[in-house]
Amino acid sequence: MTTKININGGIETDPKISVFDHGFLFGDSVYEVVSTRNGKPVFLDRHLIRLNNSAKGLSLKIPYDNERFHREVDRTLDAAGNDESYIRIVVTRGVGDIDIDPSSCHNPNVLIYVTETHNYPPENYRDGIDIALVSIKRNPKEALNPGIKTGNYLNNVLAKMEANKLGAKDALMLSPSGFLTECTTSNIFLVQGERIMTPSLDSGILPGITREIVLQLAKENGFTAEEGLWPAEILEKVDELFITGTLRKIMPVTRLDSRQIGNGKPGPLTCKMMRLYEAVLQSLD
Repeated sequence: MTTKININGGIETDPKISVFDHGFLFGDSVYEVVSTRNGKPVFLDRHLIRLNNSAKGLSLKIPYDNERFHREVDRTLDAAGNDESYIRIVVTRGVGDIDIDPSSCHNPNVLIYVTETHNYPPENYRDGIDIALVSIKRNPKEALNPGIKTGNYLNNVLAKMEANKLGAKDALMLSPSGFLTECTTSNIFLVQGERIMTPSLDSGILPGITREIVLQLAKENGFTAEEGLWPAEILEKVDELFITGTLRKIMPVTRLDSRQIGNGKPGPLTCKMMRLYEAVLQSLD
């Protein structure tokens, strides 16, 4: 495994960042995770749009334009030399006083991490995974908006810890109002017959890039795709479940709270969406 980290344009194996950086002190940062296919970043422009939107939500000035990001990502990928890579782009508020007030931070730091790709076990796709509906609630939009992808992930960390204790692979969180939101690093989709449902952005979720593509594919292929506010009780009536994300792509869920979903195998619509999404990726080759 080769890891290279680009910090403000300099590429190193083990760079250092100040302990006075507000990204470290207060989680005052934004980030994106990008995967590669045939060594090339997938949907990088979409990720950069979301990165900039997240930064606007924090009034954080990003010092790079998209052209510079493309150039620095390519340089770091070349330096790492992996067949396939995991890319993490982070922009922190920068060095400042040990004070929650960010006005002392004048120079944001840009970090691009490149390491060997993170692959999930094949059986996760063949057999599906189990998830747990946890007691930890997703942040309300009025507090720390989940639509902003920040480095402050403690809410999700606590949810994942609870899921681990329950023996599940991931956690599904409700909003403070009791509606379904998302998993710790993935959006979720519910299937009833040929009806596909997913929590709306209003429920308090990250606007997932894979989620957006899945919704588009569903509509293009004649499926009913709905975004809405769904209570937890609807989970008792689903035929299939799957989660989506940059690294997971589309991953079937076959058990929820130790209860079997459908026949305990990835359902036909889930498998169909997996094939359609793979076709999209192949079209990028």
